[in-house]
Amino acid sequence: MHYPLKFEPLYKDYIWGGRKLESLGKTLPKNIVAESWEIASHPDGTGIVSNGEYKGQPLNKLVIKHGSELLGSAIYKDKNTKFPLLIKLIDANRDLSVQVHPNDDYAFIHENGELGKNEMWYVVDTDPSAKLVSGIKDGITKQDFQTAVKNGTIADCLNFIEVFPGDCINVPAGLVHAIGAGCLICEIQQNSNTTYRVYDYNRTDAAGNTRPLHIKKALDVIDFDAGEGGRTLGLTVTKNCLEKTFLVANKYFAVEKIAMTGTITEDTYSERFHCYTVLNGTITINNEVVETGHSCLIPASAGAYTISGTATIIKSYVPDLEKNIHKPLLEAGYSRADIDSIIS
Repeated sequence: MHYPLKFEPLYKDYIWGGRKLESLGKTLPKNIVAESWEIASHPDGTGIVSNGEYKGQPLNKLVIKHGSELLGSAIYKDKNTKFPLLIKLIDANRDLSVQVHPNDDYAFIHENGELGKNEMWYVVDTDPSAKLVSGIKDGITKQDFQTAVKNGTIADCLNFIEVFPGDCINVPAGLVHAIGAGCLICEIQQNSNTTYRVYDYNRTDAAGNTRPLHIKKALDVIDFDAGEGGRTLGLTVTKNCLEKTFLVANKYFAVEKIAMTGTITEDTYSERFHCYTVLNGTITINNEVVETGHSCLIPASAGAYTISGTATIIKSYVPDLEKNIHKPLLEAGYSRADIDSIIS
């Protein structure tokens, strides 16, 4: 497996979606589209390869068949290894529910072996005055939150922040959050679809039904010591035609924003796959063209590869924190305290 894998997008028609993904060059089905699952291998949706030798094959089957060749020697453990990431583009035409995600331990016990869900958002575009929820106000206790749920005053507990294109928000498991109306988001997350809704504005779906809430489980997993979340500014390294900003890193994923003009070289070292999502412009990776609003997966067996073009892209992968994060940032002059600011 030596070429970039591209996939047919998986579109989700959740009730809060719109049509804004068309602004990224997507050809959408009729009606609302809330999410495009760009690179996915989950029971709720797995991507189908759209190019090259493996065209027509689902990602989950490729993981089983090619194992370490696809995922990398640092990621693949045995035949039960799952593809670890889920990469989405999200159009919040309306407010998403106020929600929280569990960690791995809780999800494994309560969600039939599912992974937990740590995630991050890169804000691609916004309407004027768009906001989102990142955490709860400092000092709010579990009892305070329970009371607010019962009284319908949950908004009084939430940390709302206005957001702008280029903002990055880290959303670890246990952090209460909600994407607000008018936000176009690139989301990198663990490969999980477990969400505990706390509040959904009493709205109904197309059949007139309210969506279920998960108050008990949410209260179990909310980290009331996390307090207010917020933006992460990232750490930027500039070299020649490349500006690379390390946005978020943890044991589950690392996310970099790359602004480039010209040609750069990257390398998997056969250790770990790389994923790219193009936010604007067009890139060519080893003769494979990837346009705005599209994504690709570089198999670990690809080794060294070149990226050419003028574009802003999001790179995501499962890191070795010391080798892939600390080392390049220390070499760029950042302190370990600086680096700790992006590690969760």
